[in-house]
Amino acid sequence: MRFAVSLLTLLGIASIIGTVLKQNEPYTNYIVKFGQFWFEMFEMLGLLDVYHAAWFLVILLFLVISTTLCVIRNAPLMIKEWQVYKENATEKSLRLFSHQASLPAQQSPAILQEKLGAFLTSERYRFKTQQQGNGDVLIAAKLGTHQRLGYIFTHVAIVVICFGGLLDGNLPFKVQELLGLKKIETRDISSRKVPEESRLSVNNLSFRANMTLPEGERDNVAFVRVRDGYLVQDLPFTVALKDFRIEHYATGMPKSFESDIEITDPELTKPIAATIRVNHPYIYKGIAIYQSDFQDGGSQLKFKLWDLSAAKSDGFDIDGVILQKGSLGDGAQKMTVEFNEFRQFNILNLSPDGKGKPHNVGPNTTLKLRNASGQAREYVNYMQPLQLDGRAYFVSGMRETVQDEFKYLRIPADDEMEITGFMHLRQMLRNDQEIANIASQVAKQMPGDNASLKAQFEQSLQHLLLTFKQGGYSELSRIIESAVPKDQREQAAQTYLKLLNRAALQGYQMSRAQRQLPAAPENEATVAFVQDSLNAMNDLFFYGTPYYFQLKDYTLKQASGFQLTRSPGQNWVYLGSVMLVLGIFAMFYIKERRVWLLIKPAQQEVLLAMSSNRKNMDLDQDFARMQQQLASVLQATPSA
Repeated sequence: MRFAVSLLTLLGIASIIGTVLKQNEPYTNYIVKFGQFWFEMFEMLGLLDVYHAAWFLVILLFLVISTTLCVIRNAPLMIKEWQVYKENATEKSLRLFSHQASLPAQQSPAILQEKLGAFLTSERYRFKTQQQGNGDVLIAAKLGTHQRLGYIFTHVAIVVICFGGLLDGNLPFKVQELLGLKKIETRDISSRKVPEESRLSVNNLSFRANMTLPEGERDNVAFVRVRDGYLVQDLPFTVALKDFRIEHYATGMPKSFESDIEITDPELTKPIAATIRVNHPYIYKGIAIYQSDFQDGGSQLKFKLWDLSAAKSDGFDIDGVILQKGSLGDGAQKMTVEFNEFRQFNILNLSPDGKGKPHNVGPNTTLKLRNASGQAREYVNYMQPLQLDGRAYFVSGMRETVQDEFKYLRIPADDEMEITGFMHLRQMLRNDQEIANIASQVAKQMPGDNASLKAQFEQSLQHLLLTFKQGGYSELSRIIESAVPKDQREQAAQTYLKLLNRAALQGYQMSRAQRQLPAAPENEATVAFVQDSLNAMNDLFFYGTPYYFQLKDYTLKQASGFQLTRSPGQNWVYLGSVMLVLGIFAMFYIKERRVWLLIKPAQQEVLLAMSSNRKNMDLDQDFARMQQQLASVLQATPSA
């Protein structure tokens, strides 16, 4: 008994862990969240999928067997005990009860029997009367003996719940895996190529699988995630996604989403059309289809690709499809582009103090650029300029690993809210001939006629621009630290920055002239744009790729995520839970009482005895109350 209670306690703790700790997630999620040490610890203890862990199923199986044997052994005795009145009790045994008393009674046995019967009936007792050989009459009564059924209900409930857990625990697969008949697939291959040893048949007893369907597509398999791999679950029907709809709040947050599906089955004369919403599954052939999530189903994207290494380029158009790959460059410079995700709505709080109201900042896309050696960096690029600190920027985030936070590049938008102004200015400041022209133009604007001084200034300015071209602010800082005394570095740095900004402004005007645009007014906005452009050029040294993907347009194609479950144990668990509640209620809230009233005409007394399966304060109080009531009924003063 104690061992079984300990096992039940262990199952209870495991269930709490299974509720708190998200179950059966991809292993990378656990590693990112808990770290390698705790991930390995949780995996070793089987806490990442508690309800399918071998030790959990073994405990369930043990409880089913042991509790069943316990019920089989004790239930008949309890049922027999529940049915009997114990009307064969003797006076000697009754006088040995701890709760017994003798009550004077002068009436005839028939009158006493009638009064006592009426009293017991009013107290909701059921009783039997037994005439004894010496002329005494014994009335054996009982109340609340259904309490004993609580024991049976509680134990049967444990058996039923554990049995339901075993049904949904996919025990057959565990056995087949133990025998080497089944194997978890870990390769990223098409479901059609998954071997038979990693597939589950349509007759599989229970499963919880996932299916992702893009709009307009159909499938008859789902994927069961198991540890670090998966199994393919064949379905007895085909599910087609006809349409997916999603509603948003004004902030852009998803409000609701639903899918129109069509089920085809060889056993059906025509397909079944159904709409699935969150918490409104559709059940067919015992398989419940839930709406679980949604994602991109292969949206088509149009980019303007800027080659940051090119001396001069207006960018060129390329296309991409989410969940597909492409390539850029040749030879050792060849890179693979993986278009991973597209999000039409992004709710961000861009207020300077973080206390503003979040709002939708428009679409973005996430992609990976992988070089020839396989190393990859992930980028997230927003389609529209974001308003940051009162100015508009094209924002691109970059990180080297999924554990890192994104580091964001801010490219200022020009007066037409385009990235073109920045790109042409950058190309001006990366072209040696243009740098020489910029320096010459700035030198000519110097006051005075000292040609030698102007030539020296032009040379210095040209050197400054070439230094920035080679390494940005870091290279300038290195030059200052190597050539300027320490106490003069701050002043020199400020001078260099002013000259750099002035030259960049001249370069911006020249780039606009080349594009046949009017000169930009030299106001605060233009100066800020030039300063932001220099900052962005400096940050591009750390961007990690010679390409910038500017998202220009898209055609959205969504995919609906379904969860398909076959859970025959679910109803057993519900049934067991109801029985458990009834059993516990019966055991704790129904008081069993047995009362014997022995009428002894020769002694003109009635012997009262009371017992219960629990001897506690309630029994004392009930006995005292009954003793007083009977004294009143018999019209006699009780004497113990």
